[in-house]
Amino acid sequence: MRLLIPEAVEPIRRLPALLFGLLLIGVGFTAYLGTVLLAGLAALIPGKFSVLWLHSVLWYTGMPVFAGIVLCALDLFVLSLKRPKREFVPIEEPAIKDLTVVLTAYNDELSIPDAVKDFAAHPLVRRVIVLDNKSADRTAQAARDAGAEVIIENSPGYGRCVYRALSEGSKFEDTELTLLCEGDMTFRAYDIDKFMAYIAHAEIVNGTRIVEQLREKQTQLTTFMYYGNFFAAKLLEAKHVGEGTFTDVGTTYKLCRNRALKRLLPVLDPSVNLEFNAHLLDTALKCGVRLVECPITFHQRVGQSKGGNTGNMRAFVVGIRMLTGIIFSWKFVAGPK
Repeated sequence: MRLLIPEAVEPIRRLPALLFGLLLIGVGFTAYLGTVLLAGLAALIPGKFSVLWLHSVLWYTGMPVFAGIVLCALDLFVLSLKRPKREFVPIEEPAIKDLTVVLTAYNDELSIPDAVKDFAAHPLVRRVIVLDNKSADRTAQAARDAGAEVIIENSPGYGRCVYRALSEGSKFEDTELTLLCEGDMTFRAYDIDKFMAYIAHAEIVNGTRIVEQLREKQTQLTTFMYYGNFFAAKLLEAKHVGEGTFTDVGTTYKLCRNRALKRLLPVLDPSVNLEFNAHLLDTALKCGVRLVECPITFHQRVGQSKGGNTGNMRAFVVGIRMLTGIIFSWKFVAGPK
């Protein structure tokens, strides 16, 4: 039996003073270091140009630093006092602990059979649904042969595929939890037990790949992507200070309560493409959804990556778009409707 999705909730509006304060401090220090570098180069080339103007610029670099410190102090010591305090750790075990697993897939013919079988074998998994984003290979048939229900998402784009996956998973009445993952074997079903240990305290448990001991040596997550992801997560944490600790905004693997998804889906924008996971987390925090991170294992994928991890340059572009959405608005990142 299917359920209807209710109307969207109104996001909570608050001034992210800490976020903008940290950005101003970063701008000030960057300008300071750049000015010092220019002054050093000018000293090596005497008589070419005057460095007096550089000395003036050096003083002005303190202005954004000072403004940033003021904003940080405002958020931490003034605005934080007006926010409702969490008096206790929430504990709410799901009434039904069975899961609906939704796997996104695009040209994953080589990996999808093993991924489906891995998740279907877990005792808590009631069904596995593969969302095939109109693959050009035999991904859909391979998933069916492995025992999955297959849904074709004809609209191209990672965001649209994830959005459709969450929509389909949250419609079932015999499960109240939806596990979102990918079909490339970078994530494994045994981490479901970790997610279940955290879900009593949250509405969405987001997997984090940040723990070194839980990552294979050869994965698509390069050192650049690793620290870039961490940086974006810390900006998200600063934007929603007091709402959680975050270290990874790019992972697909997450466990969601269906009631939270029904609140979130109407306010999410599926046209946000490779940055959709960061968009989901940011929007969830705006809507007051409880988020907790869970350390998960991360493995070398089967086949070739087609997302934001195909190379450092593409990851850099995706990262800039993530930061744009987090700092300014996801409207600047969204694609055509």
